[in-house]
Amino acid sequence: MAERSGKFAGDNPFDITRAWLAEAEASEPNDPNAMALSTVDADGLPNVRMVLLKEIEDDAFVFYTNYGSAKAAELDQAGKAAVVFHWKSLRRQIRVRGHVSREDGPKADAYYKSRSLQSRIGAWASEQSRPLESRAALMARVAKLGLEKGLNPDRPPFWGGYRLRPVEMEFWADGDFRLHDRYRWTRADGESDWKISRLNP
Repeated sequence: MAERSGKFAGDNPFDITRAWLAEAEASEPNDPNAMALSTVDADGLPNVRMVLLKEIEDDAFVFYTNYGSAKAAELDQAGKAAVVFHWKSLRRQIRVRGHVSREDGPKADAYYKSRSLQSRIGAWASEQSRPLESRAALMARVAKLGLEKGLNPDRPPFWGGYRLRPVEMEFWADGDFRLHDRYRWTRADGESDWKISRLNP
């Protein structure tokens, strides 16, 4: 295997991602855990939007959304997705492709309860991706549901998480004269062992 510098140390891509994210938390001004999530609709037309990574598990990445949203419909239909992390301050990025499944159990309940009360009520109030008459109408719904749900609302049945289990991860770090460092981790479906290769910049 080709040599790798310290910033690519180790054979576990999740460990490298954790290390890079920790560095980004010290240098990025906003949302170092932001990632661009790419999906496709039933016609194969791609969509991309920014979401926030909430957990790096031993074998997957977890994020949360409204199950009635366009992104959720596309995730459920395709069962596959891709994300990109880009940290401008570090001049690094990570590309991830893999399979998705819902996180709709105790872990989703626990994360929901960890959010601020306003965010929990907002999850109940937002009919994500659907047409909205006005911001005033949305805020009226927030106020109404705030009174109805109280101080400890349960997680909405239409809101929860997704788990992205990668089959491919590519790490990119800026190099002098555009001679960047690129390494790709790949594995077959259902396998845990990774193959690592260096790519041309």
